[in-house]
Amino acid sequence: MQSNSIKTLISVVGPTAIGKTAMAIQLAQHFHTEIISSDSRQFFKEMEIGTAKPSPEELATAKHHFIDSHSVAKLFSTGDFEQEALKTLEEIYSKRDVAIMVGGSGLYVNALLNGLDEMPEIDLAIREELNKKFEIEGLAAIQLQLAALDPEYFAKVDQNNPQRMIRGLEVFLSTGKKLSSMLSATKKVRPFKVIKLGLNTDRAVLYDRINRRVDLMIENGLVEEVKSLIPYRSYNALNTVGYSEIFDYLDGKTNLADAISAIKQNTRRFAKRQLTWFRRDDEITWFEPNELNKIITYIKDKI
Repeated sequence: MQSNSIKTLISVVGPTAIGKTAMAIQLAQHFHTEIISSDSRQFFKEMEIGTAKPSPEELATAKHHFIDSHSVAKLFSTGDFEQEALKTLEEIYSKRDVAIMVGGSGLYVNALLNGLDEMPEIDLAIREELNKKFEIEGLAAIQLQLAALDPEYFAKVDQNNPQRMIRGLEVFLSTGKKLSSMLSATKKVRPFKVIKLGLNTDRAVLYDRINRRVDLMIENGLVEEVKSLIPYRSYNALNTVGYSEIFDYLDGKTNLADAISAIKQNTRRFAKRQLTWFRRDDEITWFEPNELNKIITYIKDKI
């Protein structure tokens, strides 16, 4: 029977390849509950190998939400995630007192924990113009313009994500106001308690895990997967580490060894940016990825 005690969301974050999936599954098994994935690349059913999704065996050990839930052909925004994840949580809480959220996509984690601000109307002609500029002049031109107009937003988000860069620019050019000034610090009140956990380890160990994971992706057929996604390559979801580099190889811009090496380097940079993002939140308590018992004790104390 379900108790009336306050509901708890355990949020597990950290850099890519640190072992968040394994930890979330162990916690879900311990607390007999379900997992919400806040990894923005694992939503897409067409992308399997390059997103390091939980394996079918892992998925069978704990119920996951937001894995293979959407198509790359359909835009799935942070706002959509916030709404859908809140509904999913409500369903989990009708049966359980605890739920787990796991993922390294800071904006999506933030959307569920703190809510998003109402965003202004965008002039669609400006968006179209910026998309054209991106196609013709490349990302560097967009980055340069945004860095000049809204340096605060530019410093805060993933500078290699064209969608985020264009978003910052289109808001400024449509409204004359900086997007950074609209991302208010006011949190929405959530009807559940949040326990924030971060996983991290020695940098050399993490980088070794990243390199080995990339080698495994190649072994498992990443090149074939990317080939099969050529019809979708214009979609923003595929403009991401692990996919862009293989597209470059398939386009003859680079050889396979260099493409693999670029994936490793770009993934290490991505991990560094994730850590920078999550370290700004002083409510996160950090653990090594093998400290399951310590983490369970910590959670029980908090609950």
